[in-house]
Amino acid sequence: MATADPRRGYILGLSAYIIWGLFPLYFKAIQSVPALEIIVHRAIWSALFGAALLLVWKHPGWFRELRENPKRFSVLAASGMLIAANWLVYVWAVNNGRMLEASLGYYINPLVNVLLGMLILGERLRRLQWLAVLLAAVGVAQQIWQVGALPWVSLTLALTFGFYGLIRKQAPVAALPGLVVETWLLLPLAVGWLLLNPTAASAQASFWSSPEALWLMAAGPITLVPLVCFNAAARNLPYTTLGFLQYLAPTLVMLQAIFLFDEHFDPSKLLAFSFIWAGLAIYSVDAWLTLRRNS
Repeated sequence: MATADPRRGYILGLSAYIIWGLFPLYFKAIQSVPALEIIVHRAIWSALFGAALLLVWKHPGWFRELRENPKRFSVLAASGMLIAANWLVYVWAVNNGRMLEASLGYYINPLVNVLLGMLILGERLRRLQWLAVLLAAVGVAQQIWQVGALPWVSLTLALTFGFYGLIRKQAPVAALPGLVVETWLLLPLAVGWLLLNPTAASAQASFWSSPEALWLMAAGPITLVPLVCFNAAARNLPYTTLGFLQYLAPTLVMLQAIFLFDEHFDPSKLLAFSFIWAGLAIYSVDAWLTLRRNS
């Protein structure tokens, strides 16, 4: 077994989360293309690029394991639909001036994971975890009271990604093969959508001589490269350390929203974020204390 290399792990982990955090710059570059059409191409090019990547980055026996456990295909089909829904809402949010809500969703996500573990997997929450979840709930409730509506972008992103992770636990397939199978299972829907929408921008021959065509084709590597970095980082770092690094991505999204794209960060949003940040701080302290006790 290869020896863990923490320095390499940090570099790869930071690379993954920085790329994920800079995704809005990519989606803003193709905002002339509707969000659903972007997701259709993201599925297509991720499937093609992922299949090519599997030829280079070997995962021996992964397909045999799937073939011997056919139920995993249905699990991956469900997780594929969830990740597609997550992508769709995220792209729509970025290109409709709702990046702050998107970043809030990914801040909430770790706490949603804890809650799902309790409600569905029967895990018991520690006291500090209860306090962290409660603070997050207060932050969401404050937004409902202030805005008069559910922060549906934040909650949809947090819940779809939370359930995605929960479902993937039921199909223990390595990250890259799993995503490749998910996108291949989405491929018929993506191709069917293009066939049923002949007036779509990317269905026109002239579109493929435009810069947007190259951007859409880049969706494959842009989706999979950070995943490869994350997967390699996970082999060289404790998972708790990766858990701390995950806050980098929504922080970058939030900073871009405020300083690059002029989204209004009013006192109401600051209050909601403050409750979520406090919850995350307590959650992180609990994770660190638990790691120390186990060590």
